[in-house]
Amino acid sequence: MRNLYLTFLGFLLLIDCTLAQVSPAPNPANTYQFKNGLVALTGSRYGREAVYTDPLAYQLYTSTLRQPKEGSLFGMNEQGQEIRWQTVTADSLNRLRPSSAFRVNGGAPAGPGVTTGSLRGGLGSGGGYTYLTYEARKEQVAILNIRGNSNVYVNGELHMGDAYSMGYLHIPVKLRKGLNELYVRGVGVSASLVFPDKAVLLRTDDPTLPSIRLGEPNTSLQGAVVVINTTNGRLTGLQLTSQLGGREVTVELPAIPALSSRKVVFGFDGSAIKTAGSHTCGLLLRQQGKRLEQASIAVEAVGPGASYSKTFISAIDGSLQYYSVTPPTSGTGAAALFLSVHGAGVEASGQARAYKSKAWGTLVAATNRRPRGFNWEDWGRLDALEVLDLARKQFKPDPTRIYLTGHSMGGHGTWFLGATYPDKWVAIAPCAGYPTLKEYGSADGVIPDTSRNPLEQTLLRAGNQSDVLKLTTNYKPVGVYIFHGDADRTVPVSYARQMRKLLGSTQPDMSYYEYPGGSHWFGDHSVDWPPLFDYFRWHQRLADSLVNTIDFTTANPGISASFRWASIEQQSQPLLYSRIQLSRTDRAITGKTTNVTQLKLALDDFGTDTRLTITLDSLPALDYQTRSSHDTLHVRKDTNGWRIVPPASLAHKGPHRYGTFKDGFNHNMVFVYSTRGTKEENDWSWQKARYDAETWYYRGNGSVDIIPDTDFSLVTHANRGVILFGNANTNAAWSLLLADSPIQVQRNRIQVGGQQWQGDDLATYFVWPIKGSATASVAVVSGTGLKGMKAALANQYFAGASGFPDYMVFGLDMLLKGGEGLKTAGFFTNEWQLIP
Repeated sequence: MRNLYLTFLGFLLLIDCTLAQVSPAPNPANTYQFKNGLVALTGSRYGREAVYTDPLAYQLYTSTLRQPKEGSLFGMNEQGQEIRWQTVTADSLNRLRPSSAFRVNGGAPAGPGVTTGSLRGGLGSGGGYTYLTYEARKEQVAILNIRGNSNVYVNGELHMGDAYSMGYLHIPVKLRKGLNELYVRGVGVSASLVFPDKAVLLRTDDPTLPSIRLGEPNTSLQGAVVVINTTNGRLTGLQLTSQLGGREVTVELPAIPALSSRKVVFGFDGSAIKTAGSHTCGLLLRQQGKRLEQASIAVEAVGPGASYSKTFISAIDGSLQYYSVTPPTSGTGAAALFLSVHGAGVEASGQARAYKSKAWGTLVAATNRRPRGFNWEDWGRLDALEVLDLARKQFKPDPTRIYLTGHSMGGHGTWFLGATYPDKWVAIAPCAGYPTLKEYGSADGVIPDTSRNPLEQTLLRAGNQSDVLKLTTNYKPVGVYIFHGDADRTVPVSYARQMRKLLGSTQPDMSYYEYPGGSHWFGDHSVDWPPLFDYFRWHQRLADSLVNTIDFTTANPGISASFRWASIEQQSQPLLYSRIQLSRTDRAITGKTTNVTQLKLALDDFGTDTRLTITLDSLPALDYQTRSSHDTLHVRKDTNGWRIVPPASLAHKGPHRYGTFKDGFNHNMVFVYSTRGTKEENDWSWQKARYDAETWYYRGNGSVDIIPDTDFSLVTHANRGVILFGNANTNAAWSLLLADSPIQVQRNRIQVGGQQWQGDDLATYFVWPIKGSATASVAVVSGTGLKGMKAALANQYFAGASGFPDYMVFGLDMLLKGGEGLKTAGFFTNEWQLIP
């Protein structure tokens, strides 16, 4: 299967190497490298839906997992063949890779498609586990670094893995005296333990940094680095001081939870830097005046006309992110704006440098939160929108000349963002792109699209917005330039030809070019292709007043609701496709709707005191007299037809907050763990919050507040998204956030309206609006007992384009049975009620 996350060799030109860091390497004397282990192809499957299977995790959670030994039996696979543990030894690069003679199924050779190359752990994959052990002479803390794994259990505690072998995931773990066991999800990994000689560590190998632009003030720049807390207590009162060119800046840092890390923001003053190139910035970490750790970091200074990076605080989680800019050659007049979205493994800074400056526009490259990130969906989509908004404010481009382009994964991002927000771009240009993750082969679906299980269909429905092929009519008002190398073996040209054929009968404005002999990356002109930008230049956005026909489709108004003067505010059936086909004249709006309950119409172009007739779906017409030149009309469909209504309550569903479980992970979210349960329940809650924070950092370059339930306040944390771990018995914040929820979870019981399930092995994910906020939601990760709580540990909800409904209930047996372990799943009504 083609891997979406391959690092393309040609892309090495784009990878940002200018910020090489100077943190000292670990002292080999303080490092233990794992050289031997055991491997079993246990058959775990983590897809892009909310269903997963993991037989090893099931055995671990039910205390039936026997300590592995060479040749010992793990279990049976789906074909009834034995799965046994086999010895692996590290190669010259310290990778614990099976040899070519690696044998599975009790001595039978690996079957078709099962090769040592395909056994590598990764997000959404990882069909095997590697078992490692370490004998400790005493109880102590170590920093665990594993590359090539999806996650790892350390003495039963779950931690994130470094699926892409980036090397910057440093996890503090507490080793017990004697035997320590590590179950690593992934095969072909390398693993080591570093024993720190300090309680608090600064890591600068994964920085987020702006450029110093010569000729600008540069007095209030912001960067971010990682602080690791190796102690058993929460660290507070930390200060980080930067020193650059004789200028110092000191900032207060947020709390760092026990045995965890956090990426923190620091300030620095670059005004003393007068020459281009790399400059060393010193960092000093203190607590109440006491020196804890120091390090240095390289910051790049660039001339006025060079590409540069700029940082900003993201509204998603309050973390520091960046975008990169290739400025125009001329600064006069209203210029165009080109948003460029990068491919997998590519830094936005390298993406921007691949383009030569254009005299007529500014190029801005967003990050997708990470080089691999979220495939420009979910939080990658939000990152692109944040950067687009910032670029509009900073550069004030001509609003009729905003364009979208991207390469490879960014080609997919261009197809996806282009179809999702067709009114934001005048033209789009996907380069070497594939339209959907599903068709590209990286979806790793556990649930087949043909599933007849209604609960599994509900989960698939939650991901409908990602199916670009269902949204192709949205391209009609947009110019589309398709560019692909005809010898591309990574993303075959068949995808470009597929879209050319699909759009051929409907797309009024399309240009297509296959570069002869072009591989996946054939130089900077793989993206900086002059005819592509000529095509852009020929296109200018029409004013809304000149657009009198609309044909727009969405599956989720919370993601995409509007085109021009019409907006789908609520659906009849949530997350099925909704479509509006509207036309207007000087005194009438007519058209057809599909799966629309409430529609908003902007009447700006009709002027004042105009009598309008609105006819929808061939139902009785509505009459309306405009009162001003900025009237907005809301109409609602019920059993009696369409009627004019007031705006829907913000407490109901709408584009401002439409649900699905992942909606809680937004609006400067905060993780709230329980303290009112048993020790085992509270330990699970804390460990799950920490695991999700590790994953959010690794996947989304994120930083999140983790607080106990006793510290949560609706006033202090107003309008912030909340992730709540625990149930009504264990988490004190439950009564503040979920007292009115129709879903209630207690020990040994889950109630969903009139339905009820009992037992200690049930888990649930669900979302609920936070009362008093028009935007924020609480996402709940809960279980009825320790078995159920452990069933909820997996968090593939951070996988881009994964489908999660408003709520789902499942048992621990889902780890063995997949979708058969689902108890219920669904969506709330527009009024946040259970569908009868």
